[in-house]
Amino acid sequence: MKILFKFFFLISTVCFSQTGGENIFNFLNVPTSARQASLGGKVLTLLDDVNQPLWNPATINLNNDNQLAVNYLNFLTDISYTSLSYAHMLNRNFGLLHGGITYANYGKFIEADVDGIETGTFKAFDIVYSLGYSYKLPFSNLSVGINSKIVNSVIQNYSSFGILADLGVIYANENQPYLFTLVVRNIGYQITTYNGFQERVPLEILLGSSYKVENVPIKWYLTLDNLQKWNVAVPNPSNAITSIDGTVTEEKINFLDNTMRHLVIGAEFFPEGLFNIRLGYNFRRAKELKLDGIRTFAGFTGGFGMQMRRVKLNYAFSKYHPAENTSTFSLLIDLSR
Repeated sequence: MKILFKFFFLISTVCFSQTGGENIFNFLNVPTSARQASLGGKVLTLLDDVNQPLWNPATINLNNDNQLAVNYLNFLTDISYTSLSYAHMLNRNFGLLHGGITYANYGKFIEADVDGIETGTFKAFDIVYSLGYSYKLPFSNLSVGINSKIVNSVIQNYSSFGILADLGVIYANENQPYLFTLVVRNIGYQITTYNGFQERVPLEILLGSSYKVENVPIKWYLTLDNLQKWNVAVPNPSNAITSIDGTVTEEKINFLDNTMRHLVIGAEFFPEGLFNIRLGYNFRRAKELKLDGIRTFAGFTGGFGMQMRRVKLNYAFSKYHPAENTSTFSLLIDLSR
């Protein structure tokens, strides 16, 4: 155990300070699971969803055996995400292997020469293949897991490859109503570049937990994200104040405001029922997409789940941009029945 925690501490201290928009392969941090998206987008403790190991390999468990998930995310403009997840037990001694594929399609773009003359169209896409495994530590309630990932990003005739990994550890006691987890996502390296310029991968460190309320059909989820870079808040130029003499004073972001931008919360009503209702709130997304004088509902997410024998349908509604809504659909199929 001491070695395990020393390893996570080492990862957190030597990794680059990174946030979204500053790295390559950022599509890896977009949730394609409807259940996860409806709970705020960064839930890490779902033990009964075969999609969850794509974000936290420590959640691979017997509940995932022979489960298949197909997901579709209608993102912004012509961008769409499609993903598949499947887990299968090889044998009782070895345990389960989890496999996943995520494909991001950015649509068609107009191709033109240096004079602006159109010469045709081209496509851009990202794809990642992942293989995950988890191991429950003997005589404990701790499980550790790892995902290995091969990533390919293509823009016209240019491409980039990367090899990455996710590491996770989770505390889960079936006699307790709470779960705790620590996850380090997207540890790795860009092997081949677009034009010889090395870019950083979107590493992220997260803490997650969930709590099932006793005698009430509700389960709470809480995640602290981007712990590899504490100062994630950036002053919004539209909130700057200009004095009568032309002096511009930038927006001041205090400690509490910055802290709240690491927080994502979610609530699942009737979590063990045939029909579930889910709500979430992402504080950072709400702040960054806020428009003065306009109610955008940025940061809010919602959705539902409906069980139909061996098939479960999940749907999520999210706001990634004030001008457009985002829908995520997931179909989970129990192949063991």
